Amino acid sequence: MTFKITATGGIAALAVVGLAAVSACSSSSSSSSSSAATASASASASASSSSSGSNPLGGGSASGTVVVGSANFPENEVLAEVYALALQAKGVKVSTKLNIGAREVYYPQVEKGAIDIIPEYNGTLLTVEADPSSTAKTTAAVDAALAAKLPSTLTVLASAPAQDSDSITVTQATATKDHLKSIADLKPYASQMVLGGPPEFKTRTDGIAGLKSVYGLTFKSFDPLDESGPITLSALTSGKVQAADVFTTTPQIISDHLVSLTDPKFNFAAQNVIPLVYKPAVTPTITSTLNAVSAKLTTAALLGLDVKVITDKEDYTTAAQAWLTSVGLG
Repeated sequence: MTFKITATGGIAALAVVGLAAVSACSSSSSSSSSSAATASASASASASSSSSGSNPLGGGSASGTVVVGSANFPENEVLAEVYALALQAKGVKVSTKLNIGAREVYYPQVEKGAIDIIPEYNGTLLTVEADPSSTAKTTAAVDAALAAKLPSTLTVLASAPAQDSDSITVTQATATKDHLKSIADLKPYASQMVLGGPPEFKTRTDGIAGLKSVYGLTFKSFDPLDESGPITLSALTSGKVQAADVFTTTPQIISDHLVSLTDPKFNFAAQNVIPLVYKPAVTPTITSTLNAVSAKLTTAALLGLDVKVITDKEDYTTAAQAWLTSVGLG
């Protein structure tokens, strides 16, 4: 599974090691937004600025205001902006507290209502917080387990098709040459391929062992690299490895023309984006609005948002507003 937002997790490694420039992204603006979208984006930016401060958990929200928070990496921040702008468009009063920190910091704040809504990833939320012993793999099974195991003050809304999960990724050239679309398609070729990934992939249940037991794959060898970071990506594009464990929303999938193979047998547990909410703060409008957002949010759309804010250095609010407008939710 992917450890995107644990203290020692993959996104931390990706954001800090693989994408050193990530912390700088937030200054550009989009001239293509409509005037209404620009006004909405400006309002959100003001709310975000006024509520964050030096301590993202400091202070409280105004009466009747819903607080949308985020973890401390770009993808989660832009998702929080998507949630906030969508709610504002439906007349909900919103403030944002972005870049709070890792799950160990923000989860207790949601549990007690200091944060009302935060974008989460269903598989990791389940196995890190709700039920570490869970073996649920599919989206439906993971969501059901979450609903049953979360504390009484918390609930989740509908999960999005978008997943930020581990994947076995190859170059476009390899995918075309060997007609690869899914991990299962690797079976005739794996014995001639070097697989790359983080060192722990060698012993993880969904790593080498899982690929062998679930798909019958035995690779020529394994090359321990970093966690979906620059070392792994360089090894893959240079041909040092022919397949690698890469997160499905890594921006270099676009820039380096990579292909994340599908996982029809669910070797990797689902990691769908899902709103985690403080139950007493939920209203029918919040539920219907965020469920509508989730219905439109695909992995490709999430990857596109990541490219905008990480690679193109686009302002989070501008990117979020443009996407909402493009799917009719702006």
